[in-house]
Amino acid sequence: MICKKILIFCFAFGTLINVAKTQDLHYSQFYNAPLVINPALTGIFKGDKRVSISLRDQWRSIPVPWTTFTIGYDQKVYLNKRDDLFLGLGGFFNYDRQGDSNLNLGNINLSGSITKLLTQRHIITGGLTLGYANKGFNTSALSWDSQWNGVTWDQNLGSGENFSLTRIGYIETALGLNYRYQKSSRTKMDIGVGAWHLTTPKDQFYNRAVTSNLPMRFSIYGIGSVELTERLDLQLDVLVQDQATYTEILVGGYVNVYLDKDRGQEKNLHLGVGWRTSRALYPKIALEWQQRYFVALSYDIDFSEFNQHTNYRGGPEIHFNYLITDVKPLKPFKVCPIY
Repeated sequence: MICKKILIFCFAFGTLINVAKTQDLHYSQFYNAPLVINPALTGIFKGDKRVSISLRDQWRSIPVPWTTFTIGYDQKVYLNKRDDLFLGLGGFFNYDRQGDSNLNLGNINLSGSITKLLTQRHIITGGLTLGYANKGFNTSALSWDSQWNGVTWDQNLGSGENFSLTRIGYIETALGLNYRYQKSSRTKMDIGVGAWHLTTPKDQFYNRAVTSNLPMRFSIYGIGSVELTERLDLQLDVLVQDQATYTEILVGGYVNVYLDKDRGQEKNLHLGVGWRTSRALYPKIALEWQQRYFVALSYDIDFSEFNQHTNYRGGPEIHFNYLITDVKPLKPFKVCPIY
């Protein structure tokens, strides 16, 4: 029976990979930073309120350090007298910094969604993100070929470059759709699509005759788990992202082990591994306890040609989630018939 469940589950995800054949910020554990992938995942979690923090650090040993950070909050908003409809509201802040020039991006976003329960097992959600992004860099730590005086490098010589701007800003936009099949709290699947930079804003530091625009980023994903035994689940995940000429595919999975199922003392251990098509393997481990706290750690191990010619070994990624479940008030009911 367990083998049959695994085969069916793997087939569903394999089909999704075959259908979907930026370079924005990204995470290997994309499902632990859901608002970055699809606004339709706002409010889609077990609980009522969620605080999430994500941090990724890479390229530090080259050294061209690249740091990515996200902090977000989202929650469900229940509509009076509607058991089949609820809203998701939230916001998140992204920060990304890379290279000797400290090229950095900061954006703050508001995210909203509306969820409709078609049946108890089939749920559809649409989402929207609206925000503001600011990008800039610092030339003081850079060196240029024009600063070579024939004998040595002279920082007092000009760069020969004339940047019209060192900081730009633009409006961030995104739309998304998510479908959830939920047989139980442990057997479920999310499949969704998201699109970012809908207005393709201007993205350049030079005033040139030819305008450079930020291309749209598209994502399609599947995130699911299946209950195998009383204390064991299998989780699989796949993400395909496409932005202009860049395409990234991530495939991974967890085995979730229920160490303690006593009420109020629940502890789950997640062990798994993932693979990125840019030739990076990332083992991952996570711990969840009391159905409230969740910490996950992964480490990218680079196998690309770049790694063969550098001292780059990879980089860590860590995620933390804190969930709050509100106590729902009892609905009015009649204790006995009224004659």
